[in-house]
Amino acid sequence: MKIKSLEPFILHLPLTSASISDSTHSITHWGVVGVAITTTDGLTGYGFTGTHAHLASDRLITACIRDCYAPLLIGEDANDHQRIWTKLARHPSLQWVGRAGITHLALAAVDVAIWDLKSKKAGLPLWSYLGGARTERLEAYNTDIGWLSFSLDDLLSGSARAVEQDGFTRIKLKVGHDDPNVDVRRLESVRKRLGADIRIAIDGNGKWDLPTCQRFCEQARDLDIYWFEEPMWYDDVESHRLLARSSTIPVALGEQLYTVDAFRSFISAGAVAYVQPDVTRLGGVTEYIQVADLALAHRLPVVPHAGEMSQVHVHLSYWHPASTILEYIPWIKDHFEEPADVVGGVYKRPEQPGAGTTVLAESFARFGKSLA
Repeated sequence: MKIKSLEPFILHLPLTSASISDSTHSITHWGVVGVAITTTDGLTGYGFTGTHAHLASDRLITACIRDCYAPLLIGEDANDHQRIWTKLARHPSLQWVGRAGITHLALAAVDVAIWDLKSKKAGLPLWSYLGGARTERLEAYNTDIGWLSFSLDDLLSGSARAVEQDGFTRIKLKVGHDDPNVDVRRLESVRKRLGADIRIAIDGNGKWDLPTCQRFCEQARDLDIYWFEEPMWYDDVESHRLLARSSTIPVALGEQLYTVDAFRSFISAGAVAYVQPDVTRLGGVTEYIQVADLALAHRLPVVPHAGEMSQVHVHLSYWHPASTILEYIPWIKDHFEEPADVVGGVYKRPEQPGAGTTVLAESFARFGKSLA
């Protein structure tokens, strides 16, 4: 299964709403930026990272794949994922210019494509190729109903619809207003509308500082918050450690961490309770497994961030023993041969060979962007 060619791509896919905002970002499209890798035996594997559909920076990722990684990959045996990963991640010149950011997002796309190839070659869905599902039931939590830009009325109606019509028992709401009292009032209203049995997580997207988070958590302590995700600046281990010690609300984080070493720092400090790796931030499936195993060794649950909108993570979550639930954001699922679908609040287990990353031809035609 020798690598014959690589074809980078950029897709900008519309959201389920005209636009959404959290505490730090506002977007109208989701970027699917990656590569199709074809082998000498005629197989094609697809891998991608997720972006905010900013074309100039998306092109930096595809340029890295085309100009830096492709020359190192042509002729390699795609079965040798670990050796290939090390060759790319530890290449002296590329390591010099970046061990995270653009080079790592490009590495993620390449690595996911290789795992897609490997499981397609075996004729198995990725979860089966890795060793089989550990569960028959993977619960989803709905994030798409909880954006900070939604009015309180829309937040309440969307949350109620997700629970009462779509069968979700878990949701996640964004927080991060300049006045945290606004967030407390919104949470109180949703909790009252949904009742005590629905599990509600919250996500601050790194907005607040430690004193603000501590005051907020004290005000929200009776609302039974399942976790507080990214409460503060993404790399601030010490503040997360202090918050974890001072509040009964568990801390969740990981979507902005690029390496297993970064996760080790937070886990070792006792600064995180729910570990949220993302194959599109880490160096793909290969490094994701390292992080998931690290969390398992510390008996911490793994709840992936859906930067690839769960096309890959549904496989990994069904397989890995530390996984419990998985985020659901349905922005891009219908652009793939096998969408990451949820029925009654539970993810359907994928059955097609591969990692679930094969993009539909019509989506390339409609939403593809020029690489230059």
